[in-house]
Amino acid sequence: MDRDVITVVSGLPRSGTSMMMSMLDAGGLPSLTDNLRTADEDNPKGYYEFEQVKQIEHEWAWLVDARGKAVKIISELLMRLPADTSYRFKVIFMQRHMAEILASQRQMLIRRGEPADAVSDAQLTLLFTKHLKRFGVWAERQPNLEILYVSYNAMLENPREYAEQVNRFVGGGLDVEKMIAVVDKALYRQRK
Repeated sequence: MDRDVITVVSGLPRSGTSMMMSMLDAGGLPSLTDNLRTADEDNPKGYYEFEQVKQIEHEWAWLVDARGKAVKIISELLMRLPADTSYRFKVIFMQRHMAEILASQRQMLIRRGEPADAVSDAQLTLLFTKHLKRFGVWAERQPNLEILYVSYNAMLENPREYAEQVNRFVGGGLDVEKMIAVVDKALYRQRK
């Protein structure tokens, strides 16, 4: 593992980013988190978030502390990473069936007592699809960024294959068995 590289876990909301962060953490890659958002019914193993990430458009100083660690950044904010080649990023981009993302998001809003139907599934699908296309174009142009796309759905079916793939991508040295042990199919609740 290269200790100068920042490992970023990204994807759309509810795409499995917290699970991947948990896997990396269990495997031995330190996480940059602040534990402000604690585990709940929607993410019983925690969110693995770092509040300063939300200020990425205006503040990058915290990126120095992210070197040699994993940090979770949702895909919309990921496009605000500096193109400065003194920073190197390896992005593990989580993908999940869109219907499951929408169902998971809806369930989370219901649990929080927030309106779950403010935007239709069709509208959200269109917005997310456009965003992913924009993201793909942006990512191809970044000289300091490598991406590994990981299917949440496929990883649940074959966690060993994906844990090994992620381990190779980050440069090796992770405990693959501990990564696999994190994958809990019982938490796969909103299925397509």
